[in-house]
Amino acid sequence: MPDEKVKKLVLASLFAALAAVMTTVIRVPSPMGGYVNLGDCAVLLAAWVLGPGLGCAAAGLGSMLSDLLGYPLYAPGTLVIKGGMALLAGWLFRRLSKGGNAPAFPALLVSGGLAEALMVAGYFLYEAAPFPVGLGLAALANVPFNAVQGVFGLASASAVCLVLSRSRALARP
Repeated sequence: MPDEKVKKLVLASLFAALAAVMTTVIRVPSPMGGYVNLGDCAVLLAAWVLGPGLGCAAAGLGSMLSDLLGYPLYAPGTLVIKGGMALLAGWLFRRLSKGGNAPAFPALLVSGGLAEALMVAGYFLYEAAPFPVGLGLAALANVPFNAVQGVFGLASASAVCLVLSRSRALARP
């Protein structure tokens, strides 16, 4: 039993590091000063592999760490938004796939798509709020870029998940 807990903790730490690296390394600037990245791929993979609880912690903390390196104003919002994405995606995926080990493509699309919609709405609300960012309706300019990030995150995470499911690499901890 203790080995299983250690395995889960190590996987959660690896997914947190993967989220931080994938968010930091590949950045395409957006017009409002933010950037589009591939961190959502790691967020969704963490949710699907670790489940809603550990996936939420790994995705939120890893993504937040990346923001602390260059966009600290967004770190609190990112912790909540990316953690919420993983919580929703992990919970929906488990419900839709009936808890099985082999991912069903529709379960990936629905859980990931709704999680990405949450991300787009979450960042819009965070940026539009008077504090801490305070862009107001100008935050609408980032919505298309966040949507593009969401589409690429969902497509890449689904592809990786389907490839890994054909091997033993995706066996749930």
